[in-house]
Amino acid sequence: MEIKERIREKAFEMFMRFGIRSVSMDEIAGQLGMSKKTLYQHFADKEELINDVVLHDIMKDEQDCREACGQSANAVEEIFRIMGFVLEQLRNMNPVVLFDLQKFHPGAYAHFEKHKNEFMLNIVRANIERGLREELYRPELDIDIISKFRLESMFIPFNMDVFPSGKYNVAAITQEIMEHFVYGVATPKGYKLIQKYKKELIINK
Repeated sequence: MEIKERIREKAFEMFMRFGIRSVSMDEIAGQLGMSKKTLYQHFADKEELINDVVLHDIMKDEQDCREACGQSANAVEEIFRIMGFVLEQLRNMNPVVLFDLQKFHPGAYAHFEKHKNEFMLNIVRANIERGLREELYRPELDIDIISKFRLESMFIPFNMDVFPSGKYNVAAITQEIMEHFVYGVATPKGYKLIQKYKKELIINK
């Protein structure tokens, strides 16, 4: 593995576990068993490292989403496949990460916002349109409203005023909200598939 990739992976792991603000470049170098000089040869400063980590994670998430969509036989399977890898990531995520990114690293956060408002919204919208075509989602749904509602609901678990991190688990909240959403949009035909894929593709809380 290249040194730059090792640094990126370790930084991502530490940011996800402890939050971004609380992790220093010294600590990242120490965890990697390398000097700060070596670290700074690959990343000029912490801001550059954070930006690289965020862009790489966005690229990976987009690839995972595309693969899940391509592997799914229907819209319900698609949403459960996507949720499967999202939950796996969230189980090891400190909810303060998103807050740190937004408050202290606006450049990197702008990349995330673009990813959210373009790619993620399009994935959600396409899933709803697919579910309607397959008669798995209720035909009276307003695609625009429901797409935006679903997108914004994904970030409710990170609101620490509502769900304090010491009391709630981000992955468990995310799964609860996702299931509430998919049951709400499903037809009886879709409901049967929810029961099927919930058992097959989700590691339950």
